[in-house]
Amino acid sequence: MSGARRACLSQAPGRQRWHFQHGPIDLIIGLEGADAALDDAIATAWARFPDILPELVSELPLLRAAVSTAPEGLAGAPANPLRGPVARRMWQACRRFARDDGVFVTAMAAVAGSVAKEMLEQLWQPGLALAWVNNGGDIAWRSAQAARLFRVGIPELGDGARLSLAARDGAWGVATSGWRGRSQSLGIADNVTVLAADAALADTAATLIANAVSLGAEHPAVVRLPAGQVKDDSDLGERLVTVDVQPLPALLVGQALDAGLTHARRLQARADILGAVLCLQGQWRVCGAALEAFACRQPIPKIGYKDGYSDERPFPEENP
Repeated sequence: MSGARRACLSQAPGRQRWHFQHGPIDLIIGLEGADAALDDAIATAWARFPDILPELVSELPLLRAAVSTAPEGLAGAPANPLRGPVARRMWQACRRFARDDGVFVTAMAAVAGSVAKEMLEQLWQPGLALAWVNNGGDIAWRSAQAARLFRVGIPELGDGARLSLAARDGAWGVATSGWRGRSQSLGIADNVTVLAADAALADTAATLIANAVSLGAEHPAVVRLPAGQVKDDSDLGERLVTVDVQPLPALLVGQALDAGLTHARRLQARADILGAVLCLQGQWRVCGAALEAFACRQPIPKIGYKDGYSDERPFPEENP
């Protein structure tokens, strides 16, 4: 994570989408509303955006440290040690999950979702009908209409697989994690998509559920290396992260997914998440009422961002 390069802004011609980029932070922003509100929202968000990366870089040592597992309410339980608003949000989101015995998590598990949420808060104002921020697949959104639907694709389930979510479901954040993603994973999930009350919580939960999709013991089809060898600035130190998963017997795939599902259901039961979809080698598991009805697999076009940006990034498909 470096703040060396200048922040950049661009707008897709004829579309209500903007691209904000600064070092590793790469955002696609979608807005709907009155023209004046759109202009004000982008101006406000852009004024904030260039400061986010330097703020995070200035606190990297603490952000890469394990979040305390001291139970909440005990005398001496730590206060939030971070200063910047995004950094504090990262730590607080991870602190919620660190109460599990033996869970190792650093505030970096919530970085993408926390940045998305920060920018959404900067954007939202009267006159907007819709705002969403996609930070590499971790999405924060808000709608002025409770019945507004969002459709988010799950690539591992095929081009037609999508989640249909309504603002009235109370879901404001979606995040993904897995060993194939840009972040390191201790598990073997191809993809875990989590729905939560905000993007910071979804981001952290997706990381931890993906870690839990595992066979427990080592298997010759699973290749792991110390995190520091794979990425020299990793916050995971010498913990073993997954770098390859060869085809597994269907029974073992199911066992690994069931292990992750057990963890996801525990998080859902205590209201940390609203639901999750877990995918591995053609099998999948789902929990959460908002997602269990998602068996619709109607063919939909790929939703990408043309004009030089990747078609592989998932985008919400907005329907009035």
